[in-house]
Amino acid sequence: MAQLLKGGPVAKAITERNIQAVEELKGKGITPALAIIRLGEKPGDLAYEKGALKRAEKTGVQVKQFVYPEDTTEEELIEIIRNINNDSSIHGVLMFRPLPKHINEKEVCEALAPEKDMDGITSGSMAGVFMDTEIGYPPCTAEAVMELLDHYGIVLKGRKVTIFGRSLVIGKPVAMMIMGRHATITVCHSRTKAEDFKEAGSDADIVVTAMGRAKMIDADKLGSGQVIVDVGINVDEDGNLCGDVDFDEAEPDAAAITPVPGGVGSVTTAVLMKHVIRAAERTL
Repeated sequence: MAQLLKGGPVAKAITERNIQAVEELKGKGITPALAIIRLGEKPGDLAYEKGALKRAEKTGVQVKQFVYPEDTTEEELIEIIRNINNDSSIHGVLMFRPLPKHINEKEVCEALAPEKDMDGITSGSMAGVFMDTEIGYPPCTAEAVMELLDHYGIVLKGRKVTIFGRSLVIGKPVAMMIMGRHATITVCHSRTKAEDFKEAGSDADIVVTAMGRAKMIDADKLGSGQVIVDVGINVDEDGNLCGDVDFDEAEPDAAAITPVPGGVGSVTTAVLMKHVIRAAERTL
């Protein structure tokens, strides 16, 4: 039976460290503050926002909500972001995406100051991830993968890691962060040949999946004794939440595997608070 890499204990450990860091900052007269920007009332955004608010309250981070209708113009949104950039009492920003179709998302994201970008949406933050510098912050979910691996003592140095997915949100930043730990990386995606896809999955020591396709990674695409980190959040044909990995097929031969739900996703809000605290610390 595989070890279950549950996210709850990881989030709890991060939150405990965050609480201590907030207390130290407050002792110096600084209260870490996060701005949440949301246009409209998408259920997914509302669910994540609720979780972030709960985590912030537990941690001691102040949250300022900037909620506007979906028909807010691009110019209005950029002006809101610029005002937040200039507000020294706000240390970090979380903006829900995708934005409405009438808005040029790239232009809006680039209006945000990288030092206040808590979720890796600016080119400055991505440059920091790819160049291993302290410019901005990586996407919270990507860093949550690293936090989970570290918490469970999974060594990356010298290991072969296959990442399924190449998005800027998870695949690419995770690849860079894991490579920075001296692992050998293979990245597969929707255009990878089937035989290469299968070989890369079965030959890896560690597999990270972020394809966004329910149960597409079955036992045929995996090896034995692997560590499997499933970042996918999907709905299967029965309407149940599931990952990219067919858990029932993969678990018997795996050394360790994340459950979905209850894995990486539960760590992301703790990482978000960690980023806000770090941004506040950098102001010192």
